[in-house]
Amino acid sequence: MRREKRKGKKKVCNFCIDKVESIDYKQSEKLRRFITERGKILPRRISGNCARHQRQLTVAIKRARQMALLPYTSE
Repeated sequence: MRREKRKGKKKVCNFCIDKVESIDYKQSEKLRRFITERGKILPRRISGNCARHQRQLTVAIKRARQMALLPYTSE
């Protein structure tokens, strides 16, 4: 028996579609979509972001956490 690999649909970066140049840490509602219930940042393969926007997203989430706009963890 051979195992067949499933190839899913390629995800596209939402920020590239909207032509976003930089991601702002003050948009906490937009950033919240890329965080799990436990407060972890979603990886690129799950969120579908490109490498450039994933790096910007990570920095923005960390800044928002520092400013207490987003939680570090959930209860």
